[in-house]
Amino acid sequence: MRKIFSLSDPKHAPARVVEAIKSDVRKYLKRERGKKLPEGVAHWDFDCRSGRDESDATSTHAASLPKAIDAAAAENWPGIYIEILVKHGRPASKPPTESPEAAPTGEDNPLDETAAGDQDSGSDGKEG
Repeated sequence: MRKIFSLSDPKHAPARVVEAIKSDVRKYLKRERGKKLPEGVAHWDFDCRSGRDESDATSTHAASLPKAIDAAAAENWPGIYIEILVKHGRPASKPPTESPEAAPTGEDNPLDETAAGDQDSGSDGKEG
């Protein structure tokens, strides 16, 4: 998302305009985080920038965008440029691989029900 948000609106109070901008940013981030992750990626990450305009924008963390919007409103900027680019986060950790020889089988494995046979004959341990 690359957009210049106007910080003034003749029909709305300035505080409501700021809250609407923050809401739009939060909704966009939530929508992007909800998308299906590619294989091997643990989470979505974002490259964010904010400033008076595109040429003046500086790098901002996604969690700091509401503070940047508040600062722009406090300084009476006519608008604020917000850029949010989605990228892949860190790679997902690989599950440990086990060799078939390392896994216990048969009677050695107390959790293996097939080797122990049918110990449960259908009763639930209650009499009568």
